[in-house]
Amino acid sequence: MPKIISAYVNIVDTICEKVGRFVMYGVFFMMFILILSFVTRNIINYPLMWIIEMAQFTMTAYYLLGGGYSMITDDHVRMDLFYGKLSKRGKAKMDIFTSFFLIFYLVLLLFGSYTSLIYTIETNQKLFTAWAPYVWPIKSLMLIGILLMLLQAFSTLFKDIAKFRNKKI
Repeated sequence: MPKIISAYVNIVDTICEKVGRFVMYGVFFMMFILILSFVTRNIINYPLMWIIEMAQFTMTAYYLLGGGYSMITDDHVRMDLFYGKLSKRGKAKMDIFTSFFLIFYLVLLLFGSYTSLIYTIETNQKLFTAWAPYVWPIKSLMLIGILLMLLQAFSTLFKDIAKFRNKKI
């Protein structure tokens, strides 16, 4: 494979791995928020109005920013009806084929998240709840997470092409 593709794969894999490993600890933050919600609502009898939305925001950031990392570690869901019976080269061929659908989908998501973020910033959008938080922080993380997944999808495509050709990256 050309050096520029190898460099791209190494850079994107490194970025997605570091972001994924950092975001992985967001589960503990979300658990803290949910335990705090339980304590304030059921023990102290003083429910906090921002807690459930903060847990939702944390979960959204967790799965969107961790998407690229799950692609690197191959922890995503795959229909294994035919795939498991394929050879290593056959799996690479199938992955190359399905990568184009994934990339198309991620490009549409990226465009949608970008236009949604612009609209949110222009209108100073808030949620219609008692807490009424601004929406732009989570939509920014959404855009970053989708962009990382798109970059990782290209990286995975390049690795699958190399696998199919019996080359190293």
